[in-house]
Amino acid sequence: MAAATNSKPYIPVAGGADDGWSKDDQATATCYCGAVQLAFPTQGPGLVDTFTCHCTDCRKITASMFATNFVVADTHLKHLRGQETLTSFTQSKTITSGKAMTNCFCSTCGSLMYRISEVFPGHSILRTGTVDDFTLHETKLKPKVELYTKDRVGWLSGVTDMEQVAGSAYTPKNTCSSEL
Repeated sequence: MAAATNSKPYIPVAGGADDGWSKDDQATATCYCGAVQLAFPTQGPGLVDTFTCHCTDCRKITASMFATNFVVADTHLKHLRGQETLTSFTQSKTITSGKAMTNCFCSTCGSLMYRISEVFPGHSILRTGTVDDFTLHETKLKPKVELYTKDRVGWLSGVTDMEQVAGSAYTPKNTCSSEL
């Protein structure tokens, strides 16, 4: 894709919003209908990590075979609109740690905007697919590690230039995964 080498934002028409933006150090993530919009950092210290996850929770909650995620310190995450529109669902049954994972969805269109792990307080796990600038998907938000490869479907190959981990590579001390 040409966007990988281009530093200019590429914000295609997708969903109901047309006001997403991207700057050198910050960008937006918007739900499908446009009711919820977040501003997040595109570099550290607010941007903590990026990863792809094949865990069973990520597969179920996204209705897909994997999820691409990035971790942001809550001190750097801003709700531009729609915080009151978010609804949450919390569970701990399938989480490896046994601790609660809260999922925050747009109550209008159902887009999963982020997850919050009880194991890693003060951080939110955002979904890369909600990011308005598609250039960031291939640049600053490109995953660094592929988690839960033991649960990856057989017809999908691992990424060759990315660390492969059978389970979670993270501990609560440094970052989090969707299975924390």
